[in-house]
Amino acid sequence: MAAGGADKFSVLLPTYNERENLPLVVWLLARTFQESGNNFEIIIIDDGSPDGTQEVAKQLEKIYGSDKILLRPRARKLGLGTAYIHGMKHATGNFIVIMDADLSHHPKFIPEFIRKQKEGNFDIVSGTRYKGNGGVYGWDLKRKLISRGANFLTQVLLRPGASDLTGSFRLYRKEVLQKLMEKCVSKGYVFQMEMIVRARQLGYTIGEVPISFVDRVYGESKLGGNEIISFLKGLLTLFATT
Repeated sequence: MAAGGADKFSVLLPTYNERENLPLVVWLLARTFQESGNNFEIIIIDDGSPDGTQEVAKQLEKIYGSDKILLRPRARKLGLGTAYIHGMKHATGNFIVIMDADLSHHPKFIPEFIRKQKEGNFDIVSGTRYKGNGGVYGWDLKRKLISRGANFLTQVLLRPGASDLTGSFRLYRKEVLQKLMEKCVSKGYVFQMEMIVRARQLGYTIGEVPISFVDRVYGESKLGGNEIISFLKGLLTLFATT
């Protein structure tokens, strides 16, 4: 286990059709880690994107070096949970950062996550849109209501002790994430929420950092009616089993 300044942060970036966003998010990540003096690697888990995302990732490997950028693709879309499991197999850091590759999560918050983790020795630090000066930009009212509603329902039913359950910008101790992945059964939108609920069950500590979430600049949002239905089903399953 790395100690003190010897911590290493492995960023897991699941991608699907993120050719335009990937170079910018990688540049921002590399700059953020270099400026804050933290050791890092970025693991790109591409699910067979037809838009040339993998070719862009290969170029980035050449630019930044294969010790910093690791392309670990899969043949097709297999879901977020399995993308993290796949990425973790290749991660050499003792901390894992999970985030979206579509620029909705700004890497500038990562040093705050790291500070928060050290401050309280937390097992998980979660970015929250619903506390302090956190917020959401670029969403229409419907999307905001869905997110707020999902969060509210979850708070009432599960009392998880964290303010943002559906967000996917987090810092985990590697062994904690591994343990949670073994316990989690959900797929899709409800998966992030289950991670927090299971973490509470297992007695892991959770810190929160307010973040600004900005709707994706390029490409299509992946939240649709099916995700909402599967979220509600997943929520009820969690309620029944926790």
